[in-house]
Amino acid sequence: MGEGLQRLLEGRRLSPVQRRIAHYLAEHLHEAVFLSSVELAERAGVSQPSVTRFAAALGFAGYPELRNALRPLVVAGPWGPPASGSGIGGEGEVHLAREALSGEIANLTQVRDRLAGGLGDRVRELGAALAAAEPLPVLGLRVSSGLASSFAYYARRIHPDVRLLVHGGSELRDRLHTARRAGAEWLLAVVLPRYPVEAAQALDYARSLGLRIALITDVPEVPFAADVVLDAPVGDRLVFDSHAAPLVLAMVLVEAMADALPLRTQARLEEHERMTDTTGVFLQP
Repeated sequence: MGEGLQRLLEGRRLSPVQRRIAHYLAEHLHEAVFLSSVELAERAGVSQPSVTRFAAALGFAGYPELRNALRPLVVAGPWGPPASGSGIGGEGEVHLAREALSGEIANLTQVRDRLAGGLGDRVRELGAALAAAEPLPVLGLRVSSGLASSFAYYARRIHPDVRLLVHGGSELRDRLHTARRAGAEWLLAVVLPRYPVEAAQALDYARSLGLRIALITDVPEVPFAADVVLDAPVGDRLVFDSHAAPLVLAMVLVEAMADALPLRTQARLEEHERMTDTTGVFLQP
């Protein structure tokens, strides 16, 4: 993206629809600044109201004001004709994918480097606490349900009572209450953007029950309270977020749980191997 457009987008949490508009502007800014909101919507594959909401998300009163702010970037910058095949399905999309992968590599590198310091200390301490906590409820709503499910799947191999919570509503409160009655002391919650209101409400309810909150999220400062925060940035270069770094961080936390109680870990893993061999769960090589 041009530096001026990048500055407008910096620090903004855009919806998937708004990202499509941003991607189109990045690839076709030299012509987009002369389009109406209806024309931009058609070419970006979104609705006209989405263009208006995109302008508002960037702090403008409407699309005309945003267009006027973008036009000097075209006049001042060395914008040439669009690259052959740019846009959806063309070279522009390949370039965008490469940028997204580069961003993920940077995110993973950041997590790797931080594990040598305070983040690593928090992971080890939390791993020991969660390994000893029975039962262990694991919360993940909407987009966070996938990462929560992966964590719970592996944690069950080394922990005797992991309870996955991926459905909201009154059932979620019931299951949090049941877990607390059964002796739960911790709730591990995965809350990735965009943060669901129901997830924040569930954390408040869990805290009211006396549960301590451990959080896997994208930034260290989040708009809800937690006792321990493990943060890893999400990739936001594509229409939908990529969670490579938070997933790796979650797997490192499972490893810390395994290391905290090595004898139990060994016994449970060996028992699981015997079960899968006996029942033929997996294809043999």
